Amino acid sequence: MRLEEEFSHCDNYDEEEEPKTMSQCSIGALQQQQQQQKFVVVGYALTSKKIKSFLQPKFEGLARNKGILFVAIDQNRPLSDQGPFDIVLHKLTGKEWRQILEDYRQTHPEVTVLDPPDAIQHLHNRQSMLQCVADMNLSTSYGRVGVPRQLVIKKDASSIADAVDKAGLILPLVAKPLVADGSAKSHELSLAYDQYSLQKLEPPLVLQEFVNHGGVLFKVYIVGEAIKVVRRFSLPDVTKRELSKVTGVFRFPRVSCAAASADDADLDPSVAELPPRPLLERLAKELRWRLGLRLFNLDIIREHGTRDRFYVIDINYFPGYGKMPGYEHIFTDFLLSLVQSRYKKRSS
Repeated sequence: MRLEEEFSHCDNYDEEEEPKTMSQCSIGALQQQQQQQKFVVVGYALTSKKIKSFLQPKFEGLARNKGILFVAIDQNRPLSDQGPFDIVLHKLTGKEWRQILEDYRQTHPEVTVLDPPDAIQHLHNRQSMLQCVADMNLSTSYGRVGVPRQLVIKKDASSIADAVDKAGLILPLVAKPLVADGSAKSHELSLAYDQYSLQKLEPPLVLQEFVNHGGVLFKVYIVGEAIKVVRRFSLPDVTKRELSKVTGVFRFPRVSCAAASADDADLDPSVAELPPRPLLERLAKELRWRLGLRLFNLDIIREHGTRDRFYVIDINYFPGYGKMPGYEHIFTDFLLSLVQSRYKKRSS
């Protein structure tokens, strides 16, 4: 057991010094180091892309000096034979992996798994992804939060126009893949301007009414109880004049990314103003409970011309925290708080 007062800290951490990664350590060396220094051990199962973006040298170095070691999980060996771990951090897909994690959670209740695989699965389908937000119908003195009206089309593109007309959706419509599995394709979207062009779309997909939002969205990163908001450029507004003249389907790659940061741009204050902090705290708290997740982010837009009308248009599990300013300190503090909280529960 690794108690709070046993965590090894170092006050003279040099951010320029590149640390050794624990993925290079043998199990024997790991166990010896645990016994000597009482580290919090985080086993991770991530894609190579996620490892590169998330486990940056600066982050691993800071974590080590706060008493946290990251150890790569060998997917070719039984998970129960590895460790011991205090926390398992993962972002892999597939039924086999989900079952491995579920079995591990049952046999190792003392280990915190971030996050439960069944809860994560809920976000892989855009039909169910935003339902929690819609059910909340959140309205406070700081503003209202909802979701755009949407329609799920699972097959038969030729029937999309009729389905849209029957549902009463208003053009233009944003088309997104139904499956949100973190792949590049799942983040692609299209904007359909007229009914005729709807038949050019490729089901299965979700159609959302496009809401003018000044070309800026807010990425709300959530790490446990911590919240960090950044601005990103988004699709530009569509005027009535454009809508009357433009036809067809316009396809876009991933719209929101670090390269499209709008934090330092010269924006209209009414567009750039961040959503009220109390509103985001209430929203994050509700979603942590409803989703059963602690690592996710929200893509939020403000309806152009309003100050207090917000829409959640996407939710992502374990997003690109490496793009979030100051993530190193936020994440290490979160990991330590998890272990401290679990220890307190055991002691009570």
